[in-house]
Amino acid sequence: MDKKQKKFLTVAPFECAWHDDLRFREAGRGCVAFDAFAHNDVTVVFRENAGSQHYHYKRDNSPHYTVIIGSHRNKRLNIEVNGKTVVDVAGVDLYCSSTFQSYWISIYDGLISIGKGRYPFQNLVFQWLDSNPNCSVQYVGLSSWDRHVGYRNINVLPLMQNHISLWKHVDCGEYNGMEDADEELEEDIGDYENWGLANFLESWELSDVFFIVGREERAVPAHKVILAASGNFSLSSLGEDFIHLQDVSYPILRTLLEYIYTGNTKVPESHLSSLKALSLQFEVSALAKQCEEMMERFKLNKKIFDSGKSVEISYPGSRLNCSTVFLNKLPIDVTKLISFRLTGEYSDVEIYIEGHGQLAQSHRIILGLWSAPFTKMFTNGMTESVSSKVCLKDVCFEAFKIMLDFMYTGEVNKEDTTDIDTLLLQLLLLADQFGVSLLHQECCKRLLEHLSEDSVCQILQVISSIPSCKLIEETCERKFSMHFDYCTTASIDFVMLDEATFGNILQHPDLTVTSEERVLSAILFWCCKAEELFGWDRVDEMMLNSTPELVFGERLNSLVKFLSFVRFPLLPYPVLQKLERSNLSMCIPAFNQLVKEAIGFLEYGSFGHVKDLNKFQHRRSSFRELQYVCDGDSNGVLYFAGTSYGEHQWVNPVLSKKVIINASSPVCRFTDPKVLVSRSYQGTSFAGPRVEDGRNTSWWMVDIGHNHQLMCNYYTLRQDGSRAFIRNWSFQGSMDGNNWTNLRVHENDETMCKPGQFASWPVIGPNALLPFRFFRVVLTSPTTDISSPWNFCICFLELYGYFR
Repeated sequence: MDKKQKKFLTVAPFECAWHDDLRFREAGRGCVAFDAFAHNDVTVVFRENAGSQHYHYKRDNSPHYTVIIGSHRNKRLNIEVNGKTVVDVAGVDLYCSSTFQSYWISIYDGLISIGKGRYPFQNLVFQWLDSNPNCSVQYVGLSSWDRHVGYRNINVLPLMQNHISLWKHVDCGEYNGMEDADEELEEDIGDYENWGLANFLESWELSDVFFIVGREERAVPAHKVILAASGNFSLSSLGEDFIHLQDVSYPILRTLLEYIYTGNTKVPESHLSSLKALSLQFEVSALAKQCEEMMERFKLNKKIFDSGKSVEISYPGSRLNCSTVFLNKLPIDVTKLISFRLTGEYSDVEIYIEGHGQLAQSHRIILGLWSAPFTKMFTNGMTESVSSKVCLKDVCFEAFKIMLDFMYTGEVNKEDTTDIDTLLLQLLLLADQFGVSLLHQECCKRLLEHLSEDSVCQILQVISSIPSCKLIEETCERKFSMHFDYCTTASIDFVMLDEATFGNILQHPDLTVTSEERVLSAILFWCCKAEELFGWDRVDEMMLNSTPELVFGERLNSLVKFLSFVRFPLLPYPVLQKLERSNLSMCIPAFNQLVKEAIGFLEYGSFGHVKDLNKFQHRRSSFRELQYVCDGDSNGVLYFAGTSYGEHQWVNPVLSKKVIINASSPVCRFTDPKVLVSRSYQGTSFAGPRVEDGRNTSWWMVDIGHNHQLMCNYYTLRQDGSRAFIRNWSFQGSMDGNNWTNLRVHENDETMCKPGQFASWPVIGPNALLPFRFFRVVLTSPTTDISSPWNFCICFLELYGYFR
């Protein structure tokens, strides 16, 4: 797909767009992200092979998935498999819009996930799991139903590790039913999913008690605090470190411990009675109850069990949702753990924080089952592995206390967070340092919940160095860019951001700013490490008796780089003239070149040798984006005004007095202003001639209303039923209705050649960057009609661009 297609693509009704790069790297696994503009039926097709332009999923007999956003006249979400509807739901937050909306759809071995927003894998809205997945789909088709659909910013992405977060939303019953996917996910999910108490089953690492089992007196290691929290093993913090079980066989004890440490076990039916007896002896009540129930069921119906196979026993908590903290999936009483944490009972390590003294008496196994780094610390043969005391340096006391509590409860206590932003950042750093993945996830979630313009700089300064916080970093950069004015004026803290982070913000597609001058000032502040806020002219004064090397220091190279991100052509002409005469321009060649380039563009409309055309495009602002999709669409400014700017169903905006249309001749039967915005074909509709400044002319003029402005980048006309075709005319804009600026001049333009024909033209050049209230199309020479050459014959007019 070329850059233009990737930026914007219009799909006509009942057609489908296929491109070679709209293809998953791996069959059955990938994600497509895009912006869509439609009234209904944003339709995305996933097939094993690309289709044709006139492909339609209703006629496709080959295997495929179809996702329809805004089906049934923008009321429902549909998913079809091979033409058969498998999902048809209403009420989900997935609807089409008359403005561009961002969506993403991912497929991973039959798991279809759909979300909203510019960032894939965030804001998940709906999921469906195919019980018989098609793992061969690879090509992505962008389709439509009965109306044009506009697509832009289309990207096909690999899933990599992102599918893990999506799978966590799936019910465990479905997830566990896919054994192959289960095994693969367990390999991919990483330390959190693979780490836990199961790693310490029958492990001598961190053990502080062992069983002597059977007549062969086999030694089986365990951990006091775990046994004490799951039952009553008659342990003592200061007593013996072994439990003698002469009359119990090893397989029975192994089954009991497996149940405690993993929440699951298998046992032959013949061993149920012995396992029940041992469970009762040590008061592991959940297991004893389950053994009793199975024995009763076996007595009632012996056919239930095959005596040749083992019976599976699972702790009820192990069937909880996949995202549940793993402590709750084990037969461990968390209340007891909390008690042991407070009293220090069964503790085998004392934790000291440098500068604060003792923090707690804790348990190595609890720290180790959450954190692989702690396990290594206690088992690597260093001082910590033989000493009962551990002293930690460069650690926040309050944050470590919260992390320790989390290890015993699986929850972050909100009452512990007085300065929530600062403490969460410290907690996030600790979770990352010690590999406590669930706590890390919880901190990220809370940071996002409490993210504000006031906290974004502080967070970015901390997390930019943490690779695992990429999502938070990108969200903060977007937050900063969307509130650029506030974040660069409320505080000078942004000058402490690193070069990469500040550069990402300056290049962010969501950067929203009232003036390009603000972008320039922020860059100068950052590069000179300003200690107070001031205008760019103050920096210019500093240059009067100094040099760029002294003013900007080691950030001088960054200044040259960042200046290229300023869209100088958007600056007012007087400001550019002032910059051209400035000390900055005289002392910094790159600055001078960019300013002169912008002045040349504004004066001559020439792009010169400029390759980056983005600098001529307006950034996001308080203007609403109303972009042309196709001739006669409902996406323009005049249609939008007819809906009272999106408040109700369309009404002719001239009748509702939202806009005013005038013509060069008086209103009459065939010169009716409301016709031009009626959206109905009119056989005869013209503006008659008049004499202005001694010359014949005719025109139609639109006033979009007080307090409204439009930076127009496209307009559409429609010929009436006559053959009076226009050839030479101008499209103009004005702020006062008297002084007019040419936005596009047409000379010998033969586009109009049929009665009733639509035609549309883009507006390019420096004047397209200017906002206007009044617009008009004005004839500059006669039409092709001999009898009435100065009649301007059109029956429809629409404007597009950035509206405020």
